[in-house]
Amino acid sequence: MQTEQKSNRAVIILLFVGVLMGALDISIVGPALPSIETFLKLDPRYAGWIFSIYVLFNLTGISLFARMSDIYGRRNIYILALAIFAAGSLWVSLAGSFGSLLAGRAIQGFGASGIFPVASALVGDLFPRERRGRILGLIGAVFGLAFLMGPFIAGVVLKYFQWHVLFVINIPISLVLIYFSMKLLPSVPNGHVSVIDWGGIITLAVTLAGFTIGLNSIDTAKGMAGFTELKVLLPLAVAAVSLILLLIIERKAQFPVIKLDFFINRQITIAGLLAFVTGLVQASFVFIPTFVVQQFAVSPSAASFMLIPFVLATAVGSPVFGRMIDRYGAKKIIIAGLLLLAAGFYLIAVTGERKEIYYLSGVLVGLGLSVLAGSSLRYIILNNTSADDRATSQGMLTILTSTGQITGTALIGLLFASQMEGAFGIIFRGIAILAAVMLAVSLRLEGKVRVAGA
Repeated sequence: MQTEQKSNRAVIILLFVGVLMGALDISIVGPALPSIETFLKLDPRYAGWIFSIYVLFNLTGISLFARMSDIYGRRNIYILALAIFAAGSLWVSLAGSFGSLLAGRAIQGFGASGIFPVASALVGDLFPRERRGRILGLIGAVFGLAFLMGPFIAGVVLKYFQWHVLFVINIPISLVLIYFSMKLLPSVPNGHVSVIDWGGIITLAVTLAGFTIGLNSIDTAKGMAGFTELKVLLPLAVAAVSLILLLIIERKAQFPVIKLDFFINRQITIAGLLAFVTGLVQASFVFIPTFVVQQFAVSPSAASFMLIPFVLATAVGSPVFGRMIDRYGAKKIIIAGLLLLAAGFYLIAVTGERKEIYYLSGVLVGLGLSVLAGSSLRYIILNNTSADDRATSQGMLTILTSTGQITGTALIGLLFASQMEGAFGIIFRGIAILAAVMLAVSLRLEGKVRVAGA
């Protein structure tokens, strides 16, 4: 028994580090952009693609890797994803042009897409229902932590090294993770799943690509005309057509990448909405350092350190709320998290020059995010889907969260580009209102989650 506990603990650490590494490479790029722009002589207008291309290819690969893990075993696909991510990191670190950098970031994002859904599915495979909440809390906290820790870690590294180092360090970490994955992870294929839904994967990829390209092509400097340009409307139209085809294909597919039947279940539908909103909230963190610099007249490096309350609250809250979910169920914890989130963002909006209010709001927001980005939503999904659908359902949740990130980043970026007065106040109050709306929706969650194929 003691040997098994040590082995399980090692598996949790292995999964945690892998997810953290992949998630950090979304947020860690922000502070490095000025250095990258100077090194590559890059027009700042195109710098956003260094973030967007990673998220886009991350979204594109999720369904493929999730289904492949069902067919070929979790361990094999987890190792493959880590290897692709390491290769992409090496490519980025050696990039000498913008095109080469984007190619490396695309490879990185594609590799990272196989890490998180497979890790979440492994939790369902290896641990009983009564322990899933706390473990998913630890692993799921990574995304919330990464959006807060990324700028801080990047700021420290860039103080002493060039931007390339941010990506080089992924390579030895990936190799260590691959070695221990071969020793620790099980690799038992799911005998009930034998077909990859290529039609669904391709149409999903085209839908996401069109949506991302369309949003990122809007030029607010042209006013309303910026929204009606062909470079905006064409990719959005392609995305709309592809979405219709996706829905048609998925209704007929034997093993669909997005199982439409999932959404008959009210619990899964609400969890999906909350995942999208979580992505919107996480996108706002990219702009909080800028808010701090403007609000308190501090340097960018000092602003990074002023994120510590957010980071610590998320780090502490995730395992604590994970354990509470095991005991009290997800509904009560999600409602508490949304209350904390709404209060925290309202306080940020009215903080003025009072640092004590800002730090209090950081604690509240960090605790609230630790619920939504932690274990609660994945707990609901795991316990409302069968063992055959674990990886696919977790991938679907990640897709919804990442779509929220893309949408949030684009909308907030548009708001800033329009140079609207009081933009930060509008953003933070809007998030507080959105959290309150989702709190009302969450009242329809079940008190005790039904278990499907535990």
